Amino acid sequence: MLVSEHPVATARRPATGLWSLVLAGVLWGTGGPTGSLLAHETGLSPLAVAAYRLGAGGALLLVSLGLTRRPLPRGRHAWVRMIVNGLLAAVFQACFFGAVSLTNVSLATLLTIGASPALVLSAEWITGRRRVSPRMLATVALAIGGLALLVGTPSGGLTAASVLAGAGLALLSAAGFATMTFIGTRPVTGLDDLAATGVSFAIGTAVLAPAATMTAGMAFVPTPASVGLLLLLGTAPTAVAYALYFRGLHTTPASTAALIALLEPLVATLLATLFLGDRLGPTGLIGAGLITTAIVLNSRGARISRRLPRRRPAAGGRTRRSAR
Repeated sequence: MLVSEHPVATARRPATGLWSLVLAGVLWGTGGPTGSLLAHETGLSPLAVAAYRLGAGGALLLVSLGLTRRPLPRGRHAWVRMIVNGLLAAVFQACFFGAVSLTNVSLATLLTIGASPALVLSAEWITGRRRVSPRMLATVALAIGGLALLVGTPSGGLTAASVLAGAGLALLSAAGFATMTFIGTRPVTGLDDLAATGVSFAIGTAVLAPAATMTAGMAFVPTPASVGLLLLLGTAPTAVAYALYFRGLHTTPASTAALIALLEPLVATLLATLFLGDRLGPTGLIGAGLITTAIVLNSRGARISRRLPRRRPAAGGRTRRSAR
């Protein structure tokens, strides 16, 4: 006789995954201000900062794996997933910072983070993983509208060519993040989250570092401030945040995870307002409220859908339709 799993245990795993995604989004929000301070302190280019971010995060994870004597993943499927995630991380980071250099942070953030939930939701609908309800569409629209109000109107002085090129790179960045989110909901047997993230970031660094070296260079004068900022950037918003994000994807729909990622620009804006002297006007406050509302509604909807009872087959293991 088969014994069903305890309902408290089954409900705890999705709830833990949801909170892992929330914490990842909050930690991601510290990455923007930390990366900006690192660039200001060292004079590094955005591409070099991205390479150092992945390199430091991957190195910290691999060192922790060595200290705990946890083996690296084995098997073809595990290495294929790590290689794909490493390439996607490199594309996501490089295209985003490229979009920032061609336009500005506001427009790049709006297109990258705003397009990701729509791309993930479209992929889920096409593959049949999730039924797109009017509630879900309204939640995505509410979140994107809130993001548009939060980042504000891009400043003038941008040419049409730079805007188009920057928008293209931002959409490529969104596609990279959306793909990483979509495939992350299908776990690979024996693939540890920390090991997968560490190896993937090492692969991403191997792709970004040569590109940064051939363009603006990666050399800087190490000081206590710059080294501290680099370690902070590699730890909280990179190593810890991405490990939590990949763990949360195991029990949470991809579109829900992509919406929770909107916590990144929300937290980054709040930190910039508190510590970097930026001002958040009434429009930005409304946008922050809309993003928060969309995340709460989407999270509640995900928990309710998981608690709904599934249809069970009739006695004998067959339904009426299958018995015909």
